[in-house]
Amino acid sequence: MPFNIAAFKSNGLVYGGARPSLFNVFLSVPQSIGIDNVSVDKFRFVCRSAEIPEMNVSNIEIPYFGRKIKVAGERAFADWAVTIMNDEDFSVRAMFEAWSNAINRLVSNVRDPNLSAEQYKTDLTVVQYGKAGDVLRSYVLVGAFPTQISGITLGWDSANDIEEFSVNFSYDYWVTEVEASDKKA
Repeated sequence: MPFNIAAFKSNGLVYGGARPSLFNVFLSVPQSIGIDNVSVDKFRFVCRSAEIPEMNVSNIEIPYFGRKIKVAGERAFADWAVTIMNDEDFSVRAMFEAWSNAINRLVSNVRDPNLSAEQYKTDLTVVQYGKAGDVLRSYVLVGAFPTQISGITLGWDSANDIEEFSVNFSYDYWVTEVEASDKKA
């Protein structure tokens, strides 16, 4: 079929395309860690970037007479990352440091004795909004916990920058909370 702009306009990006800047991430830190709600609330505003979580199904190769047949294997959930702008109070970074320290103490190399095996996990929600502010899709990452808090690069040549750091999370699985918007193609 030759190029046809009318066909593209009526079948392609009918709503003008989803915008990657229209998102929010909602975090709840396990209460047993003792984090104040101010830092948790501030996270929504300083979380500069995130991603809609990845979806993977591995394959199993079965050899047969020199050929390989592939069948579906198990679902795997890749780690998930956010980038955070750091403020001078370091409250959001301190929140993640305290959470990580509760999971595995910096000095003693053990979990906080007040935490049971699953109490360090929580659910995270990433929400994608439409241009009119409506929720297009919402993903809940179940059983999430931070596994890496990146360093913050410092430099004399960065006078007009805001410090940033990233946090990687592992999680058990994700589900969609809002299956689809009311928009139809």
